[in-house]
Amino acid sequence: MLVLVADDDIDILTTIADQLELHGIDVDCAKNGNQALTLSQSQHYDVIVLDIMMPGRDGLSTCQALRHEGCTTPILFLTARDTLDDKITGFSTGADDYLVKPFAMKELVYRIKALSQRVSRQHVRTLKYGELELDVEQGSASRAGHSLKLNALQFRLLRLLVSQAPNIVSRLRMEQTLWQDEPPDSDALRSHLYQLRQIIDKPFTYPMLETIRGMGYRLLDTPERIT
Repeated sequence: MLVLVADDDIDILTTIADQLELHGIDVDCAKNGNQALTLSQSQHYDVIVLDIMMPGRDGLSTCQALRHEGCTTPILFLTARDTLDDKITGFSTGADDYLVKPFAMKELVYRIKALSQRVSRQHVRTLKYGELELDVEQGSASRAGHSLKLNALQFRLLRLLVSQAPNIVSRLRMEQTLWQDEPPDSDALRSHLYQLRQIIDKPFTYPMLETIRGMGYRLLDTPERIT
């Protein structure tokens, strides 16, 4: 079993990771929501554990982003918020379980094991927009039934664009998706987008990836272009 744990408190994060590993559970750790999103886009996890009160992108917004992008992994919230309204909010964002701090580590372990062994909800494993279809679990994509050969970065970019389509995705959002808070030089994203455009647009009858100057990029599902 492989579990992703996200918590900004390093002591808590380390303690949870150590305890899970003692029970034979492999763990990846994230210190914030953005790191959790990036890791989940490149790795399949059996369970994701999110602390709600993380600075920047908190657990609630991280969970919402994961579900919006088609993540099917069971999610467990850790939080000191213990009111009924807090729990309702947590479940409404897409969580599968909720554990209030302080908690017994043994309970966390068994909740994680239970989540990994059951299908707690009906998730869609595919993302679709127009002629594009992505299998988010297999990391594969196709357009109009034709398989697209994408590397890991290209797939993550396309997954983000499809999940937000037809809305505009900013360059900043793309850079954070690919490289978190440490993007390379300014030409790197442009190069990846050029390569992606060659793969998803060039062989087909009309382009789907559109540049919106000064704003970002979006996908269109018809041949019509804005002026």
